[in-house]
Amino acid sequence: FVFFRYEPSLAAAIVFVILYFITGAYHTYQIIKTKTWYFIPLVVGVIFQFGGHIARCFATQNVNELNPYLVNTLLCIVAPVLYAASIYMILGRLIIRLRAAHHSIIPLRFLTKIFVVGDVISFMIQGGGSGLMSSGDPKNTPLGEKIIVAGLFFQIVLFGFFVIVAWNFHVKINRAPTATSLELEKLPSRQNWRMLLMALYVSSALILIRSLFRAIEFIEGNEGYLMRSEGWLYGFDSALMWIAVVVFNVWHP
Repeated sequence: FVFFRYEPSLAAAIVFVILYFITGAYHTYQIIKTKTWYFIPLVVGVIFQFGGHIARCFATQNVNELNPYLVNTLLCIVAPVLYAASIYMILGRLIIRLRAAHHSIIPLRFLTKIFVVGDVISFMIQGGGSGLMSSGDPKNTPLGEKIIVAGLFFQIVLFGFFVIVAWNFHVKINRAPTATSLELEKLPSRQNWRMLLMALYVSSALILIRSLFRAIEFIEGNEGYLMRSEGWLYGFDSALMWIAVVVFNVWHP
């Protein structure tokens, strides 16, 4: 088992440490200002990414040490699950704000609970797999990777279902808008509920793409094609997950 099958870039790791610090600090300011406390899990996810990339900075300078590599891998694997918890809660609150509960295919009292519980299960599965990988026993690494893949596919299915629920609501409210939805459409674009729904779609799509990438990466294993170039990791994980949270800096719920 080789930690890096390429020469890892310290500069790239530092860039993402800075990027995640900026968006995390701004999200913290936005949450305090607007009292949107349900967005705290997303900020915790950003902190995980920030910490994971700090660990990667150390890993680039200590390529044969286990701990920096594991901290980087584990924190960045589970961070998007925390993003998802806040994203799931956006839809329920948006439906309530638009007084459009009759347009939801899932009763509103169950909507957020179903997805958040599913998110917790996904977190536990991926966390359990990550724990096996960090046990220090090389025999546990393949099993840990398989468990992480199972958690990633569970997340993909859950997120796919969530997007279907959101899209179904979107179609229905377009066909039969509520008085409140028509009134709130007049707000500027950064406060418009339709733009918030678009941000939700964008963030969800990015998390889906990233989860699929990581699943393929772990299926291929440590000697796979995707593990042989650092660009894949930064392009399909670090960058996508940064964009996924920045969209909510712009269109904050």
